[in-house]
Amino acid sequence: MKNIVIGQYIPGEGFFYRLDPRTKIISVIVLMVAVFLLDSIYHLLVASGVAMILLLVGKISIGRVFRGLRPLLVLLVFTFVFQILFNRQGAILVNETLTLSATSIVGVLFLTVLWRMLARRGKFRFLLLLMYLGGLYLAMRYLTFWWQITTFPFVIYEDGVTMSIFVIVRLVVIITLSTVLTLTTKPTDLTQGLEKLMRPLKVIGIRSEDFALIISISLRFIPTILDEANKIMSAQASRGADFAEGKLKDKIKQVISLLVPMFIIAFKRSEELADAMESRNFVPGKPRSRINELVFNRLDVLTSVFVVMCLTGSILIRVL
Repeated sequence: MKNIVIGQYIPGEGFFYRLDPRTKIISVIVLMVAVFLLDSIYHLLVASGVAMILLLVGKISIGRVFRGLRPLLVLLVFTFVFQILFNRQGAILVNETLTLSATSIVGVLFLTVLWRMLARRGKFRFLLLLMYLGGLYLAMRYLTFWWQITTFPFVIYEDGVTMSIFVIVRLVVIITLSTVLTLTTKPTDLTQGLEKLMRPLKVIGIRSEDFALIISISLRFIPTILDEANKIMSAQASRGADFAEGKLKDKIKQVISLLVPMFIIAFKRSEELADAMESRNFVPGKPRSRINELVFNRLDVLTSVFVVMCLTGSILIRVL
């Protein structure tokens, strides 16, 4: 939870901080569309390089963005394994037979216990997971010399490897673009930008002000709620609670003990927010004035031209 950066705003003075929020919102959407139009792993690698250059130009910490990807490693690993195991197209790269025997079962149990013991320390968990998966493969591949129970094929195709890398790179680029938007845009500016962009929806009865306010409050309170959750977990850990170990029944009780104070804190925060909004004379449905109005500048024009060029390039690559 400590590494989640979704919804967080980090003050800075880079290129992206000087852009109009409307430009950033539209640019992120257009760049995501451009990324989805790419159908080659080499083109996506070029897009990821462009994303890294944008981070450097905007003076955004690349380490902070990648630390924010840690909570999504499980999703990325699952996507990689799913594509490897179930994509049956292309040339065969690996064609072996895995055996489940008494010795392989002993090896799998030993690796599982060792992995859980090392994972308790909380360091290099992702690397340990990869080593554990590799150990499972080696155990069922070579520890097969006593009491064989059953065998099953293990086949890896070329397109499975290519598609797994393709999907992961695409997800990383898209998440990086969305993270840049929230890291460099204040929640108030983001609300105002969404409100301005959604004003044409009033024709069909959608109030842009209310919709933008809901999104802004949601993004604003994600890091706040996660921070409160970390404090509660630390307080319960100091009293002997362990969220990583124990039986399933004990884990359920510990999660319930975490959810109850979280709901109480969420309701308390909502009441404080409502009082603060009322003290500032906020009335739903009434027009509101702002101190700072959004204004486009030359940087917005240059950014728009760059984004249009990226979209045009993606379309030409897809068509040709």
